[in-house]
Amino acid sequence: MNRRTFLARAAAAGSVAGAAGVSGCLGFELSSSDGIAGEPPLVEDRPDGVYLPSHVEGMTMAGTGEAGDYRVGVFYSYAHRFWNVNGESVERTDVESDDDVHLMASVWDPRTGTVLPETGVSIEISTDGSLVSQEVIYPMLSQPMGTHYGGNFGLDGDGTYTVTVSVGGVRTRRTGAFRDRFDEPADIPVEFEYSRSTRDEITFRTLENAGERDAVDPMGMEMLPDATAPPVDDLPGSVLGEVNSNDAVLVATVLDESPGGIDADGPYLAVSARTPYNRMVIPAMGLEATLSRDGEEVVSGGLTRTLDPDLSYHYGAALGDANVESGDDLTLTPTVWPQIARHEGYETAFGALMGGMPERTLTVE
Repeated sequence: MNRRTFLARAAAAGSVAGAAGVSGCLGFELSSSDGIAGEPPLVEDRPDGVYLPSHVEGMTMAGTGEAGDYRVGVFYSYAHRFWNVNGESVERTDVESDDDVHLMASVWDPRTGTVLPETGVSIEISTDGSLVSQEVIYPMLSQPMGTHYGGNFGLDGDGTYTVTVSVGGVRTRRTGAFRDRFDEPADIPVEFEYSRSTRDEITFRTLENAGERDAVDPMGMEMLPDATAPPVDDLPGSVLGEVNSNDAVLVATVLDESPGGIDADGPYLAVSARTPYNRMVIPAMGLEATLSRDGEEVVSGGLTRTLDPDLSYHYGAALGDANVESGDDLTLTPTVWPQIARHEGYETAFGALMGGMPERTLTVE
């Protein structure tokens, strides 16, 4: 089978939702070319950090479903390359000849709209009662969508498909109103109509300024919560400052006491990790903190991945008898790169380059 021919027609933005009978279509301004065969080549001399990718694709929502503590949205676009991260190994996955779509799932809390980055997701695709594919899909990070789960899949031609999204319990620590939720798994079926002609009408454009240090704007879709971290001014507690480690922006704040569910005394240090430009949450990394005063260590230790309704996804620890004073130095040391696959534009950031993620120090004002 030849590599897919991707069409970008000016009429596509208005026709996809109606033709496919789905909940909505995310489109972008189209390029002037009418036919784009495959993906454009990668940018030469990509920067060691976040950059504008070679191209931008739209995507179509297949549908949504809800069960237990979870709501899911299922989307698809053209099959495309992405990069998996395993420890300090970054491996590119290319499109195979039988791949028809890049299938994506977003998982969130229907009560608060909080996107859930670490649940573990697998999908089963079936049509006419026959299994088409079944596998675990990767947690991923993209510039338009942020944290989601996805992979490339082949389908059995045009027809009606059921994608059953199996959501595992959240593996991170939960605090506040989240502490007794997201323990149980759930299977959530989403049915949709697929045709290759509808897929080929999804928007696709190349970027003239690909490779520049910037990011594509986040998509906007009313029924899909965004995966952004809270603005700095909205973080609870006293914000201590921020540092940048290989384009992972680490914002530190300290609360007078720990969120509900943490059985520990003293102030609580929380570090919110987000991408530059778009504030997308960066999950699944290892992070340590050392607080020093006048050159002497006050407290040091690992920060725990935590999901909280006010702090959102963050890395945190109680400080015990220690307190934070003006003039203190807070050193943040990434110990594990974010273990999340990346779409183009993020694959050279957040540790995925020579030098990894260096420690950074901020001085408390």
